Parts: sequence; C-alpha cells; structure tokens
Amino acid sequence: MNETSPPATPTSAPQAKTSGLAIWSLVLGILSLTCFYILTAIPAVICGHVAKSRIARSAGALTGDGLALAGLITGYIGIALSLFVLPLLLAIAIPNFVKARSTAQMNACINNLRQIDGAIQQWALEQKKDATATVTFTDISDYLKNTVVCPSGGTTFEDSYTLTTVSAVPQCKKVPATHKLPLSP
Repeated sequence: MNETSPPATPTSAPQAKTSGLAIWSLVLGILSLTCFYILTAIPAVICGHVAKSRIARSAGALTGDGLALAGLITGYIGIALSLFVLPLLLAIAIPNFVKARSTAQMNACINNLRQIDGAIQQWALEQKKDATATVTFTDISDYLKNTVVCPSGGTTFEDSYTLTTVSAVPQCKKVPATHKLPLSP
C-alpha cells in the first residue's frame, strides 16, 4: 500500500478586519440624520476621524475607509441640521410653553374665583345676609380651605381679589381682563 501525504494547504495572507470605529461612525451618523441630531452627530464625526486615521496607519490590516467617510459626511450633515432644526424647534416650543403657562394660571384663578363665590354664598346663607350685604375676606375666610391667591403674581388674598357685595361676583385684581368668572346662564 502506498501512503500519500495530504496535499499542502496554501497559506493565505491574514484577512483585513473592518474597523469597528468606522461602523460606529456610520451608525451614529445615520442616527444624527433621523432624530438625535447633535447628540450623535458629534460622536459620529469623532469616530470617523479616528477610524480613518487608524485605517491609514494599519498598513492594510484594517478596512472600512468608505464606512468612516460615510459616517463623517452624515455626522457633519447632522451637525448642520441641528444648527437649523433645533433653533426652529425652540422658536416654536417656547411661545407654546408660555401660552400653556398663562392658560393654566388663568384656569387656576377662575377656579379660585369659583371657590370664593361659593364661600360668599355659603356665608350669606348661614349669616342670613341679603344680596346687598358687604363681604370681606375675614367674613369668608372660614369657608375657604386655604388662603387663595392669583397664580399670576398675587401674594395675599387682598392683593389678588376684590370683594364687594353678596350679589357681585369676585374680581381678580392681577389680570381682570381674562381672569373672570364666565357669565352664568
């Protein structure tokens, strides 16, 4: 029997490895174009530059130069978009926050006026006062859960609201044009 040795396997050059930083640069760059803008754009640019530098120094052991370049391009576009989009979003959001705050203060003040009016009516009923009787804060303070003030800058009850008679609705002193009880049917 003739024994033959197995054929010699050819040795190949080691396979070049794709740079992980180049992949991260591209992923972060794509994310910067979708929704995260500057939060991922800056790391995409940093990873892209570092990856390109390492690939150039690796003497062929690392690949992914195109991925790093794509990450750099998308990262820089993400930075440019964030310089345009974020101020635009702030220009839209800030006035809406201010309007929401003023609406919330108005609604809280109107609720205070309802509570005050209810306290006046309760006081008048228990004290057997007629519609022309004069009302003061001292008269109705026991009927209020706590001291109410206008949320638009009132510091005390007297500073915030005006009381006159039992039949007159209480008035806000801070913003009388909009902080008022709606007309009853």
